[in-house]
Amino acid sequence: MPTALEPQLFDKVEEGLKDVVDPELGVNIVDLGLVYDLAWDEESDALIISMTLTSAGCPLTDVIEESVANALDGIVEQFRINWVWMPPWGPERITDDGRDMMRALGFSI
Repeated sequence: MPTALEPQLFDKVEEGLKDVVDPELGVNIVDLGLVYDLAWDEESDALIISMTLTSAGCPLTDVIEESVANALDGIVEQFRINWVWMPPWGPERITDDGRDMMRALGFSI
């Protein structure tokens, strides 16, 4: 059963995931609000990332998974992405920093 991450590890993982940029929107997955939860699975000794995508039919899951693997290299040995579709992602999940980034890219948000 997954448990909460220690605060220090949580911060390292979250900072690493900020290097993962959504290929379509050009903003990182943390500030887009795509990461719903970070937990540790004691049984498999792995990080569990519960996250979603901006749309369920997004064809870029492989690209994002590879980017996550690169971003977490040296932070955790193993991880698994738990793709979540409920609740669906919406622009209200974007952080203030994410909104600033999107405006800088020309989005009116």
